[in-house]
This record gives sequence, C-alpha cells and structure tokens, in this order.
Amino acid sequence: RRNMKKMKARRIAAITGVVLLVLLYVITLIAAIFDFDGSGTLFRACLVATVGVPIFLWVYTWLFRRLTGRDTDEGRDDQ
Repeated sequence: RRNMKKMKARRIAAITGVVLLVLLYVITLIAAIFDFDGSGTLFRACLVATVGVPIFLWVYTWLFRRLTGRDTDEGRDDQ
C-alpha cells in the first residue's frame, strides 16, 4: 500500500515535470517566432529554464535521498 502511494506520487511528479517542460518549449517557440517587447529576454529565460529545471529536480531528489537516508527507488518495477 505504501509503495503504491509512493509510485503514484512519483508518477504525478513526473507528469507535472513533462507538462512543465512542454509548456517551456511552447513558450520558447512563441518567443522565437513572434517579435514583441521582451521576446529576446523571454526566449533566453525559457532556454535556461529548459536546462535548469530538470537539473534542479534531479539535485533536489538526490539531496533528499542523501539527507533523509531514504532510497526513492524502492519499489520500482524495473529493478
């Protein structure tokens, strides 16, 4: 039961991350195509966030595992 909750939370977090990245790609595309005030700044910010968000999430989960001593990979189906 506990593993199911953990898997559900992990799945929700993964889907949220994918949606966030897709939105960043769409905003980057719109900023690249249309020329409006601040589009260059928005384009650069989206590119940085596209790289930075996954790195930040990975570091966050890595630090969580290290500081709490919990292994977030427990109960994975592919082990």
